[in-house]
Amino acid sequence: MPVNLDKPARWKADIAQSVDLYNDWFMHFAPEAFRSTRIQTTKDVEAALCSTDNMTRIDPAIICEHPDILPTLRMSACPPLAVDRLIGLSGVSPNLVKSLELKKRVPSRMSPEVLDRELGRIASILEKMADPDIFIWLGRKDPPNAMEIHRAAIIVADRLCGSVTNPIIRNAQEKRQLAAIKCWLEARGYRHIESGEGARFDSMPAGTFSFRMNVPVKLEGGLKSVNIPVDAIVMPKSAKKNSLPVFFEAKSAGDFTNTNKRRKEEAAKMSQLRSNYGNTVRFTLFLCGYFNAGYLGYEAAEGIDWVWEHRIDDLALFGI
Repeated sequence: MPVNLDKPARWKADIAQSVDLYNDWFMHFAPEAFRSTRIQTTKDVEAALCSTDNMTRIDPAIICEHPDILPTLRMSACPPLAVDRLIGLSGVSPNLVKSLELKKRVPSRMSPEVLDRELGRIASILEKMADPDIFIWLGRKDPPNAMEIHRAAIIVADRLCGSVTNPIIRNAQEKRQLAAIKCWLEARGYRHIESGEGARFDSMPAGTFSFRMNVPVKLEGGLKSVNIPVDAIVMPKSAKKNSLPVFFEAKSAGDFTNTNKRRKEEAAKMSQLRSNYGNTVRFTLFLCGYFNAGYLGYEAAEGIDWVWEHRIDDLALFGI
């Protein structure tokens, strides 16, 4: 039975309360989430500076030995370089740069000669474009002091964090949402199955729940199988043998624009789950933030219901 998708008369009030809840959280906790990430990032940047002798030695060997420093080196340039801009300026293989960025390693199949040549091109660009207003010791005889190095590291860390501000905030919010679900379920006698216990989504005992579990699905044609990550999976206490659990996707948004861009993601996930496990699949959203009537109407038309975080007790209406 629908819980919220068939009650548009109360959507407006729920949207307003959800926006208020998100804004209150953002004002009180988002700055701390950003600051803690920046503190750790500053330490990482200082380590990267140490490995390059404080930006005075950028060469292929350094990048090969410490491939994870490439984002720091990109943000140390004037102006800071996006991944594609670095690829364009250096003329190297996109696969090389993306392997360094995403996998934190050099491509295994690239020959040593080609690797050294292409890393040399990257190093040359980054060395030429190092920001002299940040690394004020470049070009002078005296080495930098501890305060100058720390100040430079903070500036670069700010650039790095600024480029991923939304993911930082979104990850902190998701962690808080899952904690709220966990608290609600445990207060009602549910047991949390840790990821290390190896339970599958379809063999969870009644009265248990788990977070960030993969659900395997076969794509159209059945020739390829992929895992769909689901934020929260709950097996109701009343579940019978071979019953499917309830799937929950934790969603938060700090503005109305992004939700309209992302609304098709949930519909695609629902479609894949139902095509593999039948129309009885219960896929539900756990919402907090800026979700307008257009977004809600789209999800309702796809048969996707939701629980507002400010009315978390609605979880009980899904048989939990």
